Amino acid sequence: MINAAIVGLGRWGRNLVEAVQGKSSRLGFTHAVVRRPDAASDFTARHGLRVSTDYERVLADAGVQAVVLATPHSLHARQIIAAARAGKPVFCEKPLALMVADAEQAISACRRAGVPLGLGYNKRFWPSMRELKRIVDSGELGDILHVEGHFSNESTRKFYAGWRELAEESPGGGLTATGVHLLDAFVDLVGPVRRVRAQLIAREPAPEPVDTLTVFVEFANRASGVLCGVRSTPQYWRVHVFGKNGSAEALEDVDVVVRMSDAPPRRLAFERVDALRLELEAFADAVASGVPYAIPYEQMLDGVAALEATIRSLEMKDSVVVPGR
Repeated sequence: MINAAIVGLGRWGRNLVEAVQGKSSRLGFTHAVVRRPDAASDFTARHGLRVSTDYERVLADAGVQAVVLATPHSLHARQIIAAARAGKPVFCEKPLALMVADAEQAISACRRAGVPLGLGYNKRFWPSMRELKRIVDSGELGDILHVEGHFSNESTRKFYAGWRELAEESPGGGLTATGVHLLDAFVDLVGPVRRVRAQLIAREPAPEPVDTLTVFVEFANRASGVLCGVRSTPQYWRVHVFGKNGSAEALEDVDVVVRMSDAPPRRLAFERVDALRLELEAFADAVASGVPYAIPYEQMLDGVAALEATIRSLEMKDSVVVPGR
């Protein structure tokens, strides 16, 4: 059992704790770092967490074997570097960073310290996405020509508060909350992104954000892609990969449809899983036995590179080439 500290107990930090606490034999939480202990007192008492407001003090605690970050995006890199210097493996919620330079520093710190770094793209652990990855890697679809992704999630509207309202923390509308999941899926399935052109259309007035995001993608291997998201409509997830011989489409977390030439569509259904628990247990395995985490460092960097280019494209209202990709 890996004894971990959760850093940040907002909505998502609490979701991470509840995914494993009393349920997993591989990772559990013993400590919590929060800004306002009183606001989390009921939760921390219920889950038996020792509470601190001092991140460095928790890093110095020999009883803490790993840290899990559910903090504002701009803090991730420096918090990862501090954990690595303290010899603590670290799991970080997505996105790893908003800029490649910060992500590179964080990953370099973990490499130098020899500690694992996990990243919270829980959709990678969905049965539908695992099967889609297997199909693409098998070569069944032939050369990959195009990919489409859509992730709408009204929870972004319902819970869009606090630091998530700040443009410097959450640029691009729903990009850092939902769009980055699709960028990660694209990198995993097709490869590094070479060029993006992004569009965000917002509707006024507030209070809740109502906007649509569209990102056109060119990959380094010359495949094309398009990413879409709507922040104020019920959840919908679709990733559809088109190859020369056929296509495969993941719909939500458990359904896949495969379409091949001269054959009826093949529909696959899988059992639902707790993806948050699976990603944290995969991180625990990396800590305990050195098993590589599901997302390689190069893909972590490719994902941040695509994110940074998308943010720049929205700012410039023009296409942006991803440096070095």
